[in-house]
Amino acid sequence: MLNKNLVKSMNIAIVGTGYVGLVSGTCFSELGANVYCVDTDNEKVERLKKGIIPIYEEGLQELFDNNTRAGRLNFTSDLRECLDKVEIVFIAVGTPPNEDGSADVSHVLDVARVFGANIKKYTLLVVKSTVPIGTSKEVRKVVREELKKRGQKIPFDIASNPEFLMEGSATRDFMKPERVVIGVETEKAKELMTRLYRPMLINKFRVLFMDIPSAEMTKYVANSMLATRISFMNEVANLCEKTGADVNQVRQGIASDSRIGDKFLYSGCGYGGSCFPKDVRALISTAEDNGLEMKVICAVTEVNEKQKQLVYEKLRVALGGSVKGKRVAVWGLAFKPGTDDVREAPSLTIIRLLLENGAEVAATDPIAIDSVKRLLGSKIRYCDTILDTVEEADAVALVTEWKQYRMIPWDQVRERMRGNVIVDGRNIYDPAEVRTYGFSYHGIGRG
Repeated sequence: MLNKNLVKSMNIAIVGTGYVGLVSGTCFSELGANVYCVDTDNEKVERLKKGIIPIYEEGLQELFDNNTRAGRLNFTSDLRECLDKVEIVFIAVGTPPNEDGSADVSHVLDVARVFGANIKKYTLLVVKSTVPIGTSKEVRKVVREELKKRGQKIPFDIASNPEFLMEGSATRDFMKPERVVIGVETEKAKELMTRLYRPMLINKFRVLFMDIPSAEMTKYVANSMLATRISFMNEVANLCEKTGADVNQVRQGIASDSRIGDKFLYSGCGYGGSCFPKDVRALISTAEDNGLEMKVICAVTEVNEKQKQLVYEKLRVALGGSVKGKRVAVWGLAFKPGTDDVREAPSLTIIRLLLENGAEVAATDPIAIDSVKRLLGSKIRYCDTILDTVEEADAVALVTEWKQYRMIPWDQVRERMRGNVIVDGRNIYDPAEVRTYGFSYHGIGRG
């Protein structure tokens, strides 16, 4: 059990109430810190004050409610309102990709300007947003410029504390991390971050202190490595399909090697979300800025984009070479289970290809329907259950491996369908079992 009293005296601000900012702020308050969550979106701040959170994450609402009632979690649209009260300010704003794939750090630098223009005492500014290597230097420069405009020499420090939160398990990842990476330059900054993360240290979680550029690099390399494993296994799956091997059996064979392990070796219809696609492209862009070509990482992105189209191609071939006039049920819209995030989700690529080529689409998801509605509107039919999606359907595409979709009443599905094509985009079904109900089963790399 974490001893919250150890950090009760710490006051911190987190600028940005998106996925990273809100989860981090809520969890820091659960550890006992007094947290001020800051966002320039006034409407969003007002909703948060009313207890309405903008994202779905298992366990987050309960922690949020508990800590707002306890007075440890507060909200404001103006950093200046709380700046005098806090010891640490975290930057957790978005860094969306530019057209060339590089990360847009303008929002990060905006926070640095407000910070530099308003601090009155020593304060630690921590970059938690995922930023290119060298961004912390730019942040320091901006703060110094603002202080110079004021004619002030107020001391401050910069630190880097990249997040490693997986959507769908973010609160658990924060409270019980595999590691916490912190880049610092001074003993004072290290002391403050040690105080804040002391509960992690007491519970013997790994808190790794390093220099700032290494901390910034660690975030990008970690996500790019995981993305590489996914794309590698997807290429293996495509080869398995050509040669008659079963990628699931191959995965079991290599995962038993302790040097490889079993994480991120599942083949399917590609990765999506807010991190992997953006971070891989940003690492490529950073390399290009430094005169390097990262051939492996470039291939990872190329493979993933092709893989997102694979389910559509399997549907097209299985339906006789064309999807025009066909009805297709799509099971799962979120880029992964446990979240309502559909950013760069394979489902969107598949649905758009189906619509562009004349198919009708009925889709379902336990959580992410509203997210897709905001993007696609009435272009597809939204259903509450899988059985609703398959009425007079010619084919089914399983895209997101929600637990709710693992045990399917195949007899009822078959009764309602007009056709019999099942494309298993995540290899979660037993081909032999599905075929006993009269379906034409198509997996990814199943031989």
